[in-house]
Amino acid sequence: MRISKLVSAAALAAVTASSAFAADPAACRKVRFADVGWTDITATTGVAMAILDGIGYQPSKQIASVPITFAGLKKKQIDVFLGYWNPSMTPIVEPFVKDGSVKVLDEPNLVGAKYTLAVPEYLAAAGLKSFQDIARFKDELGGKIYGIEPGNDGNQIIANMIKTNQYGLKDFKLVESSEAGMLVELGRAEKAKKAIVFLGWEPHPMNVQHKMVYLSGGDDSFGPNYGEAKVYTALPSDYATRCPNVARLVNNLHFTTDIENRLMAPIMDKKDPVKVAKDYIKANPALLDKWLDGVTTFDGKPEAAAGVKKAIGL
Repeated sequence: MRISKLVSAAALAAVTASSAFAADPAACRKVRFADVGWTDITATTGVAMAILDGIGYQPSKQIASVPITFAGLKKKQIDVFLGYWNPSMTPIVEPFVKDGSVKVLDEPNLVGAKYTLAVPEYLAAAGLKSFQDIARFKDELGGKIYGIEPGNDGNQIIANMIKTNQYGLKDFKLVESSEAGMLVELGRAEKAKKAIVFLGWEPHPMNVQHKMVYLSGGDDSFGPNYGEAKVYTALPSDYATRCPNVARLVNNLHFTTDIENRLMAPIMDKKDPVKVAKDYIKANPALLDKWLDGVTTFDGKPEAAAGVKKAIGL
């Protein structure tokens, strides 16, 4: 099954075209997003919420683990999730896709991402450069590998590596906390020049805030090219039919690693994600041309871009 082909752009375009400049039903005004606590997903969700707010919708979000997010999509308690990292989340996502309760949009909203284990630069210089090297550094590492929030797909990959003694890791322990908690541990280790292995990914400000090296040799666990990933948008299976205007918007949302890194940096400094998104759009208004192509205001007017610009003070 090719998960990424379950909803075609043509199908979304057809639904939208058939109701051009017709308002979404009242039930679509409240758009519920899921955020799994990753700053990149917080950033892209902030963009979507800022735009929706500017065109008359009432967006909200809830923090949830990856499994709970997809269960929420299935139960129609969540409308949009912008953070399906393929392939690392695929084992979690696939059952929902197979039973027809969740649809994944045809095109990724981000390409060029990566997701795998990493170490500080000084530890790589000391010889820990690959997955195969981790076991040799067990004592220095205290037998620990740092993950993020419980239920996360990356944590599950690490747990399976330990369970199956992949790369000789049977005596290691997965430390679960959160993205922020993991980065605190990384910062402490760097100050003391101690050994640490942690989940790393791009886009993320960690790539410029820390001197880090991604480990090679993890193709059998995280995938080739350092866990090269594409990030997709997921919806309840009938959402594009019920709320075609919102579906058109989220289908239009495409990002770059540069855009996301720039959005994430102020969010990491505790700035409000929607305010950060509005500031970024204000500085880069040309992005609205593609993001709002074929999108109307909630009440069906074609001046969507004007509404967003007014909302952000342009």
